[in-house]
Amino acid sequence: MLNKIQVGIVIFILLSFASAQHQTIEKKWLNDNQHTIAARFISGDGFYRKVYASNTFEFYLQNLKLKPNGSFVKYFDGKIKDKKNVYCAVVDMPISKKDLQQCADAVMRLRGEYLYAQKKYDEIGFRFLSDGKLHSYKDYVKGDYTYAKFLKYMDYVFTYANTASLKKQLKLKSIDSIDIGDVFIQSGNPYGHAVIVVDLCKNKDGQIKVMLAQSYMPAQETQVLINPKDNSCWYLFDSKETIIETPEWTFSKTDLRTW
Repeated sequence: MLNKIQVGIVIFILLSFASAQHQTIEKKWLNDNQHTIAARFISGDGFYRKVYASNTFEFYLQNLKLKPNGSFVKYFDGKIKDKKNVYCAVVDMPISKKDLQQCADAVMRLRGEYLYAQKKYDEIGFRFLSDGKLHSYKDYVKGDYTYAKFLKYMDYVFTYANTASLKKQLKLKSIDSIDIGDVFIQSGNPYGHAVIVVDLCKNKDGQIKVMLAQSYMPAQETQVLINPKDNSCWYLFDSKETIIETPEWTFSKTDLRTW
């Protein structure tokens, strides 16, 4: 019979093996022990990141905290999303135990979290599907600016907003001026999908690569997506291509919108 130390060693080996098996992008893209998007992921030869002011949405997304490398995405009920060709990192941001924070919700959560952190309370508001109106954070919380109340507001938003309402709230944007914080979004019948640009880099020739993040159905933690074409964390935009193929959805370049 194994003693406690031996059991601990076995568990450690199994967990290490699971993490290693889950690592699905090439090591050349990774600084394994780093815990933010900009620090963990390497831009690649000849590509460089733009520097943003620390109070911007772009800076906030580039510096999102990540769970340890090899972590698995969890669904709202605690179950594991073990899909090796979908994501390469998990955003370290707890979600509700209700089936609420799906794709458009994750985009709104990131936008709301940034504005809340900046105390830009007047700017927090999201359109609802039912009445088409913007429902503001300040009207909901009535002076209670605690983080717990903010999370209740976001759950309220997730209940009544979706890809269709978010798409109407966002503004069309040309792919030529894509930037961090922009959103690829489709509203379908019955379902649509949305992913958000969380990092971007360029080279001297003007080529652009972006990093994308999503949640999905059922509700799950926000995840950084793998590019299935080249097994990296970056999506290189080729002017000849008109579609963006992500692991669980295909977008058109005309699906780009911004705040």
